[in-house]
Amino acid sequence: MTLYDFAKGLIWIVGRTLWRLRAYGTENVPMTGPLVVACNHVSNLDPPLMGSCCPRRISYMAKKELFAIPVLGPAIAAVGAYPVDREGSARAAIKKSLEILTAGGCVGIFPEGGRNMHGDKEARTGAALLASLAHAPVVPVYIGGSGQAARLHQIKVAFGKPLWLPQDRKATREDLAKFTEDVMAAIGALRESIDGNSQS
Repeated sequence: MTLYDFAKGLIWIVGRTLWRLRAYGTENVPMTGPLVVACNHVSNLDPPLMGSCCPRRISYMAKKELFAIPVLGPAIAAVGAYPVDREGSARAAIKKSLEILTAGGCVGIFPEGGRNMHGDKEARTGAALLASLAHAPVVPVYIGGSGQAARLHQIKVAFGKPLWLPQDRKATREDLAKFTEDVMAAIGALRESIDGNSQS
């Protein structure tokens, strides 16, 4: 058993015990080939919870400050996170992501760039850009309830069907913007499917 598998299993057990963690739509995740997973973000728990629910190993960008937090830092590193400096150049993180995708791996991204408690942050096109460069689909993911984890609210993680950019030509800036909108709309639809109109 690898450290990733051990950490994933441990986080799953903790999630089930404390928050009655449930995963939906895991059959939508392609098990081979390059893949980008794009998820909403309201809590520092989202990265390890998403990793514990996904049937594939996820490597994902996380702000470098998280790696300095006791317990959380080692936990997210164990389940495949790598640091990104949100105040500096994103070039190193993009390069690392492309290396993983080119090798047929799975990269997780939070398009809103950070925790978006009030839904007022505009999504960035990073997930679309990686999908375009790596010729990879994007699986939208919604995490509900993690923002209320301190009150032991149930947490649900839903995986949607893969979305693809146009494959017959190079994606334009407009393509990337439109695709980002489509991904966020799919995440919103997942929210409606498992949470209705409740807030997370």
